[in-house]
Amino acid sequence: MTALLLPLKAEAETVIRVQSVIPINADEVVMLKDFGEDVTALTNGEVRFEVLPAGAVVGINETLDAVDAGLIEAGFAWTHWWSGKHPAATLFGSPAAGSGVGLDNLAFVSWYLYGGGKELYDRLWDEMGVNVKGFLLQPVGPEALGWFKEPINSVEDMKGVRFRAPPGIPGQIYNEIGVAAVAMSGGEILPALEKGVIDAAEWCCPKPDSVFGFQKVLKHYYLQGLHQNVVNADIYINKDVWNSLTPQQQKAIEVSANAALIKAHSYRIIENGKALKQLVEEDGVILHETPPDYFVAYANAAKTVFDRHAAENAFFKEVWDSQKAFADVAIPFWANAQRANASLTGAYADVLAAGN
Repeated sequence: MTALLLPLKAEAETVIRVQSVIPINADEVVMLKDFGEDVTALTNGEVRFEVLPAGAVVGINETLDAVDAGLIEAGFAWTHWWSGKHPAATLFGSPAAGSGVGLDNLAFVSWYLYGGGKELYDRLWDEMGVNVKGFLLQPVGPEALGWFKEPINSVEDMKGVRFRAPPGIPGQIYNEIGVAAVAMSGGEILPALEKGVIDAAEWCCPKPDSVFGFQKVLKHYYLQGLHQNVVNADIYINKDVWNSLTPQQQKAIEVSANAALIKAHSYRIIENGKALKQLVEEDGVILHETPPDYFVAYANAAKTVFDRHAAENAFFKEVWDSQKAFADVAIPFWANAQRANASLTGAYADVLAAGN
């Protein structure tokens, strides 16, 4: 009878190797591992994710192709990393300037879950022609405008600066306003700054930025940016592997992915808060307000670039039209409701600043 009281052990274990495109100690990988632990718990140990370092099996830019071919069972990156395969990937991974329709990170999740976004996201991989089942895990933002050698007082001050920016459409928008955007992976940024290959950079937010050590080289930091006011990291599972899982195992992954959506927001708020406090109080970083003309210039350029891609690609237009239709209904409510939140948090931030 005693044996009957022991927990049941999974008869077979499925190990899904996930190659990340970023270092294993990055916050995104911390959250990825948390997602994997949820899946393992919900499947009673039947499914386990093993996270591999960037470049462990293939080069980071070959990660999605390797998942498609079955060389690795899964990959982890931001959706917009694959915008070279299809421009609509940017509307899921990095809808710059809120896709031009006012989407913030929480409104984006609402569109994804309840506004038709998930169905379009599932179609994205078919549009790319890859044998992949994807899940959004980490929609966060807004990301910081970035780090500079000297203060910037207008968009004009950014022109002529060799600026590390995200690949794909966010960088194209910077080019549209005359900023020389240079794409490179996170691990390349600090050495490029130290060697003078680039003059300024953005990566994400206070915690990830400080992990890479940008504060060692640059001291002028601007938090408010539009280039990635929403940014999403995903897991890509080879579809043959996905189809080999039982319906219960698949449901466990889906439920864990949905849980990861709110976990990512929650984790980022506290971790970025702690990191920003250290950057300003201990590392000598000077926090600035982003010049007002940046927001106008970038938002206008975003619409120009989106219009161009919509005219050239039918699926891009379909996704963008879906976001517009959602925004027409949801944003008038959400924008007004958010004013209360912004006033509340802003007032307390001002109190803290006055106390310092």
